[in-house]
Amino acid sequence: MSDPTAHPEVPIIEMRGVSVGALRDQNSVVVEEVNWSVRAGDFWVVAGLQGAGKSDFLLMTGGLMPPVAGEYRLFGELMPIFDEDRLPHRLRMGLAFEGGQLFNHLTIAENVALPVQYHRDLSPQEARAQIQPLLETLELAEWADTTPGAMGRNWQKRAGLARALALGPELLLVDSPLTGLDLRHTQWWLNFFDRFPKAQDRPVTMVITSADLQPWRERARQFAVLRNKHLEVLGTWDQVARARTDLLQEVMTTLPQLDQAT
Repeated sequence: MSDPTAHPEVPIIEMRGVSVGALRDQNSVVVEEVNWSVRAGDFWVVAGLQGAGKSDFLLMTGGLMPPVAGEYRLFGELMPIFDEDRLPHRLRMGLAFEGGQLFNHLTIAENVALPVQYHRDLSPQEARAQIQPLLETLELAEWADTTPGAMGRNWQKRAGLARALALGPELLLVDSPLTGLDLRHTQWWLNFFDRFPKAQDRPVTMVITSADLQPWRERARQFAVLRNKHLEVLGTWDQVARARTDLLQEVMTTLPQLDQAT
């Protein structure tokens, strides 16, 4: 197998003719004929209206379900990589769900430490010590001994991000991080995605879904839109500015600003 981090010409994500089923009914195709490549260090935002298939697309990308059709390779490995002997490849990816998907009977610290404890065979105390700096970086330390039910949605989403980062992934997938947040937390997430790649000692690849492209204008480097069951790859922001208005009007809150920027 080729390692994309050692050979940058090998994509981190490579989809050819891929169709995506709904998580609740994989016989129902929500996205079809996807041809898409993501390389090491890319920062993609995939936008679409509610019901466009963003979550299903990201969960399939994260390996939670197989593609309905086509070929999908992650880190050069044919997906889905459910086999136990391919676990190391799976652990190179972190996935943050839209709602956090935390275990309600565990504290925030226990939720975040769970992948570290399990995959590195550590005691609860050792795992807690390893994730403590992460809790502090994400401003979750004061919530560490709180259960998710006692937190607001803003903080639950951030705890889900912490768990996705716990093993230091090379690929980070984040489902609709800005949905349902207040302005303060929205700004925190945007600032986080500005800082996070620069603080790593190796390229980190990111794919984020969103209902709106506009907040990511100065942050992401590549853009795509899910519409009418197809992934429309736009490319850079300059290419977004040249895209069809009918394609963008669903996923841009301020189209006039886009025109002024060109």
